[in-house]
Amino acid sequence: MEKLKLYVLFILCGTLAMGCNSMREKKKEKERVDMKEEISKEVEDTNPSLDMGHNSKSTLDWQGTYQGTIPCADCEGIKTSITLFESGKYTRTLTYLGKQDRGITDNGDFTWNDTGAIVTLTANNGSEQAYQVGEDVLFHLDRQGHRISGNLAENYQLLKNATDLDLEDKKWVLIELMGEAVTFAEGSKEATITFHSQLARVTGNNGCNVFTAAYELKPHDRIALGHIAATLMACQNMELATTFNEVLEKVDNYTLADGVLSLNKARMAPMARFQLVETE
Repeated sequence: MEKLKLYVLFILCGTLAMGCNSMREKKKEKERVDMKEEISKEVEDTNPSLDMGHNSKSTLDWQGTYQGTIPCADCEGIKTSITLFESGKYTRTLTYLGKQDRGITDNGDFTWNDTGAIVTLTANNGSEQAYQVGEDVLFHLDRQGHRISGNLAENYQLLKNATDLDLEDKKWVLIELMGEAVTFAEGSKEATITFHSQLARVTGNNGCNVFTAAYELKPHDRIALGHIAATLMACQNMELATTFNEVLEKVDNYTLADGVLSLNKARMAPMARFQLVETE
Protein backbone atom coordinates (compact mmCIF):
# COMPACT_ATOMS: atom_id res chain seq x y z
CA MET A 1 0.00 0.00 0.00
CA GLU A 2 2.81 2.40 0.89
CA LYS A 3 4.47 1.70 -2.45
CA LEU A 4 1.18 2.49 -4.24
CA LYS A 5 0.85 5.81 -2.40
CA LEU A 6 4.40 6.74 -3.29
CA TYR A 7 3.77 5.82 -6.91
CA VAL A 8 0.61 7.98 -7.08
CA LEU A 9 2.44 10.85 -5.38
CA PHE A 10 5.25 10.53 -7.92
CA ILE A 11 2.78 10.65 -10.81
CA LEU A 12 1.06 13.76 -9.38
CA CYS A 13 4.36 15.58 -8.90
CA GLY A 14 5.37 14.75 -12.45
CA THR A 15 2.06 15.99 -13.81
CA LEU A 16 2.33 19.22 -11.84
CA ALA A 17 5.89 19.72 -13.03
CA MET A 18 4.84 19.23 -16.65
CA GLY A 19 2.00 21.69 -16.15
CA CYS A 20 4.33 24.27 -14.65
CA ASN A 21 6.80 23.77 -17.48
CA SER A 22 3.99 24.15 -20.00
CA MET A 23 2.85 27.40 -18.39
CA ARG A 24 6.42 28.70 -18.34
CA GLU A 25 6.83 27.82 -22.03
CA LYS A 26 3.56 29.57 -22.92
CA LYS A 27 4.65 32.65 -20.97
CA LYS A 28 8.01 32.64 -22.72
CA GLU A 29 6.32 32.25 -26.13
CA LYS A 30 4.00 35.17 -25.40
CA GLU A 31 7.00 37.28 -24.36
CA ARG A 32 8.76 36.34 -27.61
CA VAL A 33 5.69 37.28 -29.67
CA ASP A 34 5.30 40.58 -27.80
CA MET A 35 9.00 41.32 -28.27
CA LYS A 36 8.77 40.48 -31.99
CA GLU A 37 5.79 42.78 -32.44
CA GLU A 38 7.53 45.56 -30.52
CA ILE A 39 10.69 45.19 -32.62
CA SER A 40 8.68 45.08 -35.85
CA LYS A 41 6.82 48.22 -34.89
CA GLU A 42 10.06 49.98 -33.98
CA VAL A 43 11.62 48.96 -37.30
CA GLU A 44 8.59 50.11 -39.26
CA ASP A 45 8.54 53.46 -37.45
CA THR A 46 12.21 54.12 -38.17
CA ASN A 47 12.35 52.48 -41.61
CA PRO A 48 8.95 52.61 -43.35
CA SER A 49 10.31 50.73 -46.35
CA LEU A 50 10.04 47.59 -44.19
CA ASP A 51 6.36 48.14 -43.35
CA MET A 52 5.00 44.60 -43.45
CA GLY A 53 1.35 45.24 -42.61
CA HIS A 54 -0.11 48.56 -43.77
CA ASN A 55 -0.62 49.02 -47.48
CA SER A 56 -1.21 52.66 -48.30
CA LYS A 57 -1.53 51.97 -52.01
CA SER A 58 -4.58 49.72 -51.67
CA THR A 59 -6.35 51.21 -48.64
CA LEU A 60 -5.84 54.99 -48.78
CA ASP A 61 -7.32 57.63 -51.06
CA TRP A 62 -3.83 58.83 -51.98
CA GLN A 63 -4.54 60.55 -55.32
CA GLY A 64 -4.51 64.33 -55.07
CA THR A 65 -2.35 67.31 -54.20
CA TYR A 66 -0.08 67.62 -51.15
CA GLN A 67 1.52 70.85 -49.96
CA GLY A 68 3.96 72.05 -47.35
CA THR A 69 7.22 73.91 -46.79
CA ILE A 70 10.37 71.79 -46.44
CA PRO A 71 13.44 73.19 -44.61
CA CYS A 72 16.15 74.58 -46.86
CA ALA A 73 19.89 74.98 -46.19
CA ASP A 74 20.33 78.24 -48.13
CA CYS A 75 16.83 79.73 -48.26
CA GLU A 76 13.82 80.38 -46.01
CA GLY A 77 12.18 77.11 -47.02
CA ILE A 78 11.08 75.14 -50.07
CA LYS A 79 7.35 75.54 -50.64
CA THR A 80 6.40 72.21 -52.18
CA SER A 81 3.28 71.11 -54.04
CA ILE A 82 2.99 67.55 -55.36
CA THR A 83 0.07 66.07 -57.26
CA LEU A 84 -0.12 62.28 -57.56
CA PHE A 85 -2.27 60.86 -60.36
CA GLU A 86 -3.83 57.42 -60.47
CA SER A 87 -1.98 56.82 -63.76
CA GLY A 88 1.37 56.82 -61.94
CA LYS A 89 2.29 60.32 -63.10
CA TYR A 90 3.05 63.31 -60.90
CA THR A 91 3.56 67.06 -61.13
CA ARG A 92 5.65 68.99 -58.61
CA THR A 93 6.26 72.68 -57.96
CA LEU A 94 9.16 73.83 -55.79
CA THR A 95 9.37 77.49 -54.72
CA TYR A 96 12.52 78.60 -52.93
CA LEU A 97 11.32 81.20 -50.44
CA GLY A 98 13.50 84.29 -50.06
CA LYS A 99 15.00 83.92 -53.52
CA GLN A 100 14.11 85.94 -56.58
CA ASP A 101 13.40 83.05 -58.94
CA ARG A 102 9.83 81.74 -58.95
CA GLY A 103 10.94 78.15 -58.50
CA ILE A 104 10.63 75.15 -60.75
CA THR A 105 7.87 72.85 -61.93
CA ASP A 106 8.59 69.32 -63.09
CA ASN A 107 6.70 66.15 -63.85
CA GLY A 108 7.43 62.50 -64.34
CA ASP A 109 6.57 59.04 -63.07
CA PHE A 110 6.38 57.64 -59.56
CA THR A 111 6.61 54.05 -58.38
CA TRP A 112 5.51 52.19 -55.25
CA ASN A 113 7.83 50.02 -53.19
CA ASP A 114 7.04 46.33 -52.63
CA THR A 115 5.03 46.97 -49.45
CA GLY A 116 2.85 49.68 -51.02
CA ALA A 117 3.94 52.19 -48.37
CA ILE A 118 6.39 54.44 -50.20
CA VAL A 119 6.34 56.29 -53.53
CA THR A 120 9.49 57.39 -55.32
CA LEU A 121 9.24 60.33 -57.70
CA THR A 122 11.61 60.16 -60.67
CA ALA A 123 12.13 63.45 -62.50
CA ASN A 124 12.94 63.72 -66.19
CA ASN A 125 16.58 64.41 -65.29
CA GLY A 126 16.79 61.12 -63.37
CA SER A 127 16.77 62.57 -59.85
CA GLU A 128 14.65 60.74 -57.27
CA GLN A 129 12.85 61.59 -54.03
CA ALA A 130 10.94 59.14 -51.83
CA TYR A 131 7.89 59.80 -49.65
CA GLN A 132 6.03 57.58 -47.22
CA VAL A 133 2.30 57.76 -47.89
CA GLY A 134 0.09 58.24 -44.84
CA GLU A 135 -3.52 59.25 -44.22
CA ASP A 136 -3.75 62.59 -46.09
CA VAL A 137 -0.01 63.19 -45.71
CA LEU A 138 3.31 62.55 -47.48
CA PHE A 139 6.39 62.15 -45.28
CA HIS A 140 9.55 63.44 -46.95
CA LEU A 141 12.21 60.72 -46.51
CA ASP A 142 15.98 61.11 -46.27
CA ARG A 143 18.40 59.59 -48.76
CA GLN A 144 18.40 56.29 -46.86
CA GLY A 145 14.61 56.04 -47.07
CA HIS A 146 14.02 56.90 -43.41
CA ARG A 147 11.56 59.32 -41.84
CA ILE A 148 13.05 62.56 -40.54
CA SER A 149 13.11 62.59 -36.73
CA GLY A 150 13.75 65.24 -34.11
CA ASN A 151 12.33 68.70 -33.50
CA LEU A 152 11.97 69.46 -37.23
CA ALA A 153 10.11 66.24 -38.10
CA GLU A 154 6.77 68.01 -38.64
CA ASN A 155 8.39 70.32 -41.17
CA TYR A 156 9.01 67.35 -43.47
CA GLN A 157 5.32 66.61 -43.95
CA LEU A 158 3.20 67.54 -46.98
CA LEU A 159 -0.50 67.66 -46.14
CA LYS A 160 -3.16 66.69 -48.65
CA ASN A 161 -5.48 69.45 -49.77
CA ALA A 162 -8.96 69.38 -48.33
CA THR A 163 -11.79 68.79 -50.80
CA ASP A 164 -15.38 70.01 -51.17
CA LEU A 165 -17.48 68.00 -53.59
CA ASP A 166 -20.15 70.73 -53.66
CA LEU A 167 -17.59 73.28 -54.89
CA GLU A 168 -15.04 71.41 -56.94
CA ASP A 169 -15.12 69.82 -60.38
CA LYS A 170 -18.14 71.92 -61.36
CA LYS A 171 -18.53 74.85 -63.73
CA TRP A 172 -19.70 78.16 -62.26
CA VAL A 173 -20.75 81.23 -64.29
CA LEU A 174 -20.40 84.78 -62.93
CA ILE A 175 -23.72 86.53 -62.10
CA GLU A 176 -22.56 89.33 -59.77
CA LEU A 177 -19.29 91.25 -59.31
CA MET A 178 -18.65 93.76 -56.51
CA GLY A 179 -22.38 94.01 -55.80
CA GLU A 180 -23.36 94.65 -59.44
CA ALA A 181 -25.37 92.14 -61.47
CA VAL A 182 -23.49 90.76 -64.49
CA THR A 183 -25.10 89.70 -67.75
CA PHE A 184 -23.50 88.59 -70.98
CA ALA A 185 -24.75 89.39 -74.45
CA GLU A 186 -25.58 86.48 -76.70
CA GLY A 187 -22.44 85.23 -78.40
CA SER A 188 -20.07 86.93 -75.94
CA LYS A 189 -17.75 85.11 -73.56
CA GLU A 190 -19.11 84.35 -70.12
CA ALA A 191 -16.93 84.72 -67.06
CA THR A 192 -16.62 81.24 -65.55
CA ILE A 193 -14.62 79.40 -62.94
CA THR A 194 -13.90 75.72 -62.20
CA PHE A 195 -11.98 74.30 -59.23
CA HIS A 196 -10.20 71.08 -60.21
CA SER A 197 -9.82 68.95 -57.09
CA GLN A 198 -7.11 66.58 -58.26
CA LEU A 199 -4.90 69.31 -59.72
CA ALA A 200 -5.60 71.85 -56.96
CA ARG A 201 -5.89 74.44 -59.72
CA VAL A 202 -8.67 76.80 -60.70
CA THR A 203 -9.30 77.59 -64.35
CA GLY A 204 -11.84 79.66 -66.24
CA ASN A 205 -12.46 82.76 -68.33
CA ASN A 206 -12.66 86.29 -66.94
CA GLY A 207 -14.99 87.41 -69.72
CA CYS A 208 -12.05 88.06 -72.01
CA ASN A 209 -9.04 85.89 -71.25
CA VAL A 210 -8.43 82.36 -70.04
CA PHE A 211 -6.86 82.19 -66.58
CA THR A 212 -5.45 79.67 -64.14
CA ALA A 213 -4.12 79.65 -60.58
CA ALA A 214 -3.30 77.27 -57.76
CA TYR A 215 -5.72 77.13 -54.84
CA GLU A 216 -5.98 75.55 -51.42
CA LEU A 217 -9.08 74.80 -49.37
CA LYS A 218 -8.77 75.30 -45.62
CA PRO A 219 -11.02 74.59 -42.61
CA HIS A 220 -14.19 76.63 -42.07
CA ASP A 221 -14.79 77.26 -45.81
CA ARG A 222 -11.62 79.30 -46.23
CA ILE A 223 -9.78 79.35 -49.54
CA ALA A 224 -6.43 80.69 -50.74
CA LEU A 225 -5.76 81.40 -54.41
CA GLY A 226 -2.29 81.87 -55.83
CA HIS A 227 -1.09 84.27 -58.50
CA ILE A 228 -3.58 84.57 -61.38
CA ALA A 229 -1.95 83.80 -64.73
CA ALA A 230 -4.05 84.88 -67.73
CA THR A 231 -3.72 85.35 -71.46
CA LEU A 232 -3.39 88.95 -72.66
CA MET A 233 -5.90 89.27 -75.46
CA ALA A 234 -7.60 92.70 -75.74
CA CYS A 235 -11.39 92.73 -75.46
CA GLN A 236 -14.23 95.26 -75.25
CA ASN A 237 -15.07 94.21 -71.70
CA MET A 238 -11.58 94.70 -70.24
CA GLU A 239 -12.86 96.48 -67.10
CA LEU A 240 -14.87 93.45 -66.02
CA ALA A 241 -11.95 91.11 -66.78
CA THR A 242 -9.50 93.21 -64.77
CA THR A 243 -11.84 93.51 -61.78
CA PHE A 244 -12.57 89.78 -61.97
CA ASN A 245 -8.85 88.95 -61.67
CA GLU A 246 -8.35 91.40 -58.80
CA VAL A 247 -11.27 89.89 -56.88
CA LEU A 248 -9.92 86.36 -57.23
CA GLU A 249 -6.59 87.39 -55.70
CA LYS A 250 -8.33 89.02 -52.70
CA VAL A 251 -10.96 86.48 -51.63
CA ASP A 252 -10.23 84.27 -48.62
CA ASN A 253 -13.48 82.35 -48.00
CA TYR A 254 -16.57 81.07 -49.78
CA THR A 255 -20.18 80.10 -49.17
CA LEU A 256 -22.53 77.79 -51.06
CA ALA A 257 -26.32 77.97 -51.03
CA ASP A 258 -28.99 76.85 -53.50
CA GLY A 259 -26.60 76.44 -56.41
CA VAL A 260 -24.92 79.82 -55.85
CA LEU A 261 -21.22 80.20 -55.01
CA SER A 262 -20.13 83.37 -53.21
CA LEU A 263 -16.47 84.35 -52.98
CA ASN A 264 -15.84 86.66 -50.04
CA LYS A 265 -13.19 88.69 -48.28
CA ALA A 266 -13.33 88.30 -44.48
CA ARG A 267 -16.90 89.16 -43.37
CA MET A 268 -17.51 91.73 -46.06
CA ALA A 269 -20.32 91.47 -48.60
CA PRO A 270 -19.63 88.88 -51.33
CA MET A 271 -17.13 90.13 -53.89
CA ALA A 272 -18.38 87.75 -56.59
CA ARG A 273 -21.31 85.39 -57.05
CA PHE A 274 -21.56 82.48 -59.46
CA GLN A 275 -24.39 80.26 -60.62
CA LEU A 276 -23.85 76.54 -60.97
CA VAL A 277 -23.96 75.37 -64.58
CA GLU A 278 -26.04 72.22 -64.71
CA THR A 279 -24.48 69.47 -66.84
CA GLU A 280 -26.25 66.54 -68.40
